Amino acid sequence: MWKDRRRKFLLASGALLAAPFVSRAQARMPVVGFLLPQHKPSPEVLAGQIAKSPVLARLRELGWVEGKTFNAERAFGGPTIEGLSEAAANLVAKKVDVIWVQNSPGAVAAARATKSIPIVFVLASFVVESGLVDSFARPGRNVTGQAWFAEPLALLKPTELLREIVPKARRLAFLTVPPDLNMQTVAGGPVDLTSFMSGMNAGVRRLGFEGESFPIRNDSEFEQLLAAIEKWGPDCLRVASTTRTDRFQKQILEFARRHRLPDAYEGRNWIEIGGLASYGVVTLPMFRRSADMLDRILRGAKPADLPVEFPTHYEVAINLKTAKALGITVPQSVLVRADRVIE
Repeated sequence: MWKDRRRKFLLASGALLAAPFVSRAQARMPVVGFLLPQHKPSPEVLAGQIAKSPVLARLRELGWVEGKTFNAERAFGGPTIEGLSEAAANLVAKKVDVIWVQNSPGAVAAARATKSIPIVFVLASFVVESGLVDSFARPGRNVTGQAWFAEPLALLKPTELLREIVPKARRLAFLTVPPDLNMQTVAGGPVDLTSFMSGMNAGVRRLGFEGESFPIRNDSEFEQLLAAIEKWGPDCLRVASTTRTDRFQKQILEFARRHRLPDAYEGRNWIEIGGLASYGVVTLPMFRRSADMLDRILRGAKPADLPVEFPTHYEVAINLKTAKALGITVPQSVLVRADRVIE
């Protein structure tokens, strides 16, 4: 009897001694670091972005509410790899539990900053070639996420759309950015895109185009680049989806309309403000799926074991107002496939 009482007393005493440590452990909420490819916005703009975030909305559905079940650290790196690298280092210094990052430069910056903190990317390209993961099925490292495309030749789809809309066009100007500015490896240096570019060029020729790339190397030379495109004399224009081309969206659209160039893009946002046609990924499901990956990692899963996922939704958008202004009749075969038609 006495021994039983003594054992119960010791157990109770041990529980009391342990209780403060358990409480402290339970009190610490996980911290998600958000590495963002933009300069720090005003408080009002940031509040709007947070309110509209599909990632945070999905996390709430999964039981993760900012300030209640997890804390957030936001680091603003701007569009450059240098700025993103500094911002990533700040998140690592704050000992966040997982890093969410948008686009390839951000993913590379985060992977350079830490080999242990889990990283979830969205809209990243060439994730194997850049050294972010060992393979799509078995990432093998501290990084996984939602890749921009499963098959690089999917980027030919907007060009195929142009071929259908303007079957007589022959000279295609491709406005893009140099690979060494936008795509770097985790180990350092540019990603080797020789095979990719060879496949793309072969695809453009197969579609019957004579293609010429015009890379935007720096912002100060943008006007000269447009002058070079004008001098080359294209029949149509293809614009890559990058943070740099997005910054010149208004000027690019004005250039295309001024020179009556049929134009194709990778995002519907260009079509809604005057572009002719787009074929691209529907990004909303990808952002939401990245939140599912955050959820799994916060609950103990390892990025190394979570396969990289790819887009499942694509959309075609056509601006018939622009087509009419250009004197183009969009084939019915294109219109019936369009998810968005602006009339």
